[in-house]
Amino acid sequence: MIRRLLTQPLGMASSFLQGSGESVIFLLRILAALPTTILRPRLVIYQVYVIGVLSLVIITISGIFVGMVLGLQGYHTLVDFGAEQSLGVFVALTVVRELGPVVTGLLFAGRAGSAIAAEIGLMRATEQIAGMEMMAVDPIKRIAAPRFLAGMISMPLLTGIFSLMAIGLTGGFFIGVTVLGLHSGTYWSQMQAHVSVGDIYNGVIKSVVFGAAVSWIAVYQGYHAAPTSEGVSRATTSTVVISSLAILGLDFVLTALMFGGI
Repeated sequence: MIRRLLTQPLGMASSFLQGSGESVIFLLRILAALPTTILRPRLVIYQVYVIGVLSLVIITISGIFVGMVLGLQGYHTLVDFGAEQSLGVFVALTVVRELGPVVTGLLFAGRAGSAIAAEIGLMRATEQIAGMEMMAVDPIKRIAAPRFLAGMISMPLLTGIFSLMAIGLTGGFFIGVTVLGLHSGTYWSQMQAHVSVGDIYNGVIKSVVFGAAVSWIAVYQGYHAAPTSEGVSRATTSTVVISSLAILGLDFVLTALMFGGI
């Protein structure tokens, strides 16, 4: 028992290091295949449709409700300090800096990331990937790289749509102006005066990083899934869990770097 207690942590650490090294090598192979992928835009465009366009419904609806909740909660918090005129700034900065990229990333991982992992895992289970290798077709260039690039393209666009829904007419503006009676000019003027291009730029950087991380994790998990139904299920679950943790961890690091916390 003592030997098992001593060797089990070492085995777990060894497996973690091995998996980390394999995933980094896999990412380098994808990056090396990107120039070839760019020359075949049809594959990327199709994946942008599958990953991005088909995620619009959940992103749009979530953005509307997040904006409405922020508008409602923010107004009742600011009114205690006589600062209800700053509702537009509160909603905009909260969404652009944090909730936009983070919530979109989590939804993207749950909807698109799991779909990517399941699709590639099924290709592994049905030996489609092995068939490509036998025909001298590189699966990295054909399968992994287009989905990775499409995820990096789709994530910032979905984040922009989420932020627009949360801040605009259907979210915080609707609650603050239409329901609670805040003046529309005040809502927009305060927002324009205090939200800078740098805030938007930081949100875009976060969305690109989150998109790359989720796409990388999803493609890796699906590509290395065990060729069984249980293996595909495990890869799909691992994609959502690891992606969610990665988004939250990266959000802390990026926020600290962007706003001088580190």
